[in-house]
Amino acid sequence: MPDTLRIDRDGGVATVVLTTATMAPRFFTECEQAFTELGRDAALRAVVVRAEGKHFSYGLDLSAAFREWSGSLGGGLAAARTEFLQLARDLQRAFTVIARCPVPVIAAVHGWCIGGGLDLASACDLRLASSDAKFSLRETKVAMVADLGSLQRLPRIIGQGRVRELAFTGKDIPAERALAIGLVNDVFPDRDALVAGAAALASEIAANPPLVVRGVKQVLDYGEGKSVEDGLEYVAAWNAAFLASEDLGEAAAAFAQKRPPVFKGR
Repeated sequence: MPDTLRIDRDGGVATVVLTTATMAPRFFTECEQAFTELGRDAALRAVVVRAEGKHFSYGLDLSAAFREWSGSLGGGLAAARTEFLQLARDLQRAFTVIARCPVPVIAAVHGWCIGGGLDLASACDLRLASSDAKFSLRETKVAMVADLGSLQRLPRIIGQGRVRELAFTGKDIPAERALAIGLVNDVFPDRDALVAGAAALASEIAANPPLVVRGVKQVLDYGEGKSVEDGLEYVAAWNAAFLASEDLGEAAAAFAQKRPPVFKGR
């Protein structure tokens, strides 16, 4: 059983709860395993990521990292540098698997979200925050170039200029600024309201036809960095293959009968 996170389940919605405020080396293995398993679950409709402690995440546990990875993080020539290259790729997979999760993933951030915590949040589809949340792309201040996804994913979310400001300075920004620049979708007054808001958003997503929601995410992901024409061709092929479904018939029947639809993903 993992000890840095746990998974709670309510129907088609899974909640991944971070149980430690820092990311020890084992966290990355456990995160990758958890999201790999979730991604294989055909009944899954949405995921919420939140923390149970006072803060979302301080990021990498530097003391534990230096103890466990001292051979890679220290000096050395080709062998040590090659080892570090593989280590970085291994850690990156923990958040890449979140980004590739076939259903929408919502990060619910309260308190501090620093370094690796921001890498994790940026790999999610949506981000919500409590009013006490603070965000920092902090690696510059500890003599590191952020290498777990923030520098690659955040420009698509908040734009190059704002990412460069955060990365060059390592500054902290409050929830209000995060909302203003588009880093988060909404801000809630406190942690309880945040948890409730994230659950409500996940339930709203889960109430829609699950295969269509998965299709929307895949079409959006495919379109990143491609022309409008390429994206249009892809979604046309997608709908040609998957538009016909029981859920489409259920949507039409529910509209005609003036009742809420019940989608089954068939």
